[in-house]
Amino acid sequence: MGRVKRLLTTSAILGSMIIFNSDIGAQTAPSDAATPTPDNAVMITVFLKHDQSRPLGELNAQLERQGFYKAFPPPGVEVVSWYVMMGVGQVVTLRLPASRLREVNRIFETAAWGAYHTEFYPTYDYKPIGIANHERAQ
Repeated sequence: MGRVKRLLTTSAILGSMIIFNSDIGAQTAPSDAATPTPDNAVMITVFLKHDQSRPLGELNAQLERQGFYKAFPPPGVEVVSWYVMMGVGQVVTLRLPASRLREVNRIFETAAWGAYHTEFYPTYDYKPIGIANHERAQ
């Protein structure tokens, strides 16, 4: 089931990349100069689920050995929010140029796996819409 969910999530991310960046096929390598703009940015929410079979100190030591906090977040990737969700782990929302999605994914694959199980979700900011709907309803 996990592989199917990951495949569906990956498909959704790729679909959103195509919508937000029509020249995605022309991107061959991440650009350090790329910055998120309304025309090229995607938002991704990442669930970093703790491996609850191991104590926190052991998990933190593994993250340190693997260089997670040195590599993440990479320069030019905006951390929109970063929360601890009790009983789950950490939830991080990022805004980044679509061309840098692979780079960010590789950081999680090489530096977070083992300590965390990861899930990725395409995200957008609904707060202004939700608040405006609430205010209109008053």
